[in-house]
Amino acid sequence: MKRTATCSLVLILILSGCTRRQAAHPLPTPKAYGTLIVEVSGGKQIAGVGSKLPDPLVVQVNGADGNPVAGALVSFRCAGLVFNPPDALADSSGQVSVMVQLAGIPGSYQILAETPKSSGGTATVTSSEIALGYQQKLGKELSEKYCTVCHDPQSTPERVSNFDNLSPPAPHLFTDGNTLNPMSDADLIKIIADGGPALGKSPQTPAYRGTLTTAEIKAVVAYLRAIADPPYPVALGK
Repeated sequence: MKRTATCSLVLILILSGCTRRQAAHPLPTPKAYGTLIVEVSGGKQIAGVGSKLPDPLVVQVNGADGNPVAGALVSFRCAGLVFNPPDALADSSGQVSVMVQLAGIPGSYQILAETPKSSGGTATVTSSEIALGYQQKLGKELSEKYCTVCHDPQSTPERVSNFDNLSPPAPHLFTDGNTLNPMSDADLIKIIADGGPALGKSPQTPAYRGTLTTAEIKAVVAYLRAIADPPYPVALGK
């Protein structure tokens, strides 16, 4: 299932626009300088196009001694995304939290967080976030309803995972691009529709042909392609 050409376009825009500041936002004056910036939390979130990510993206600035640096300036860049705030000074723990609103085009977005160094230049770290289009969002909803209980090892208050109770154990995560990327869309559609035995896989993978429509099965495949880690190569789409 091919992603749209606009997805490729937005990736180009992301790479070219990550150094642009959001307009009309005064740049804070740094009170200290670090040598390294790292992601603490908030990467690899998934949400619908144009929506705000549920959790903040948090980064931390450290000095050469490995200790956090309070007052260091951190700036966030990525074309099409909105950051609140786009620039801020690190708190007493050396951290900056930013809320992120995704762009209106589906795809994987690489956010650049940077901090100036006293020696000149900048230290940077990138974080990935994923914006889902309508079809991919539908696939996510269907996956959570029918598939996640066996393909996600994490239990929640609403769902107890069956991940560790299956034989063969530990079925592949839906984010497992190393396993799923080489499979064609046709094979993924077939295994969802007709179950594991259709492709010589585990018989515990049920058939959903009688539960999901063809469009819904394709939506699940589109979702798998969107969340693949490593990313699904667009050139492989069929």
